[in-house]
Amino acid sequence: MRILSYLLPSLVLLLAAVYSIVSKNMIRAAVSLGIGSIALAVVFFMLDSPFAGGFELSVGAGLTSILMIVVISLTKNPHGKKEQ
Repeated sequence: MRILSYLLPSLVLLLAAVYSIVSKNMIRAAVSLGIGSIALAVVFFMLDSPFAGGFELSVGAGLTSILMIVVISLTKNPHGKKEQ
């Protein structure tokens, strides 16, 4: 049963990483990286490492994702088309 509890966050982490690679939309890729970072923080908490989990949650999911989304939002599309 314990292995199954590690399987779900690991699967979410893997799917978020793959989606961020294959996604054409940069905002969705940044959000999926944040979701993967949250899943990694859950794995750290399950491994009884609260400091690593808290750091990953605050820096990985919070700070990095917000900075990436802000930078992507402030840049212009070089082709002049509005992205949907």
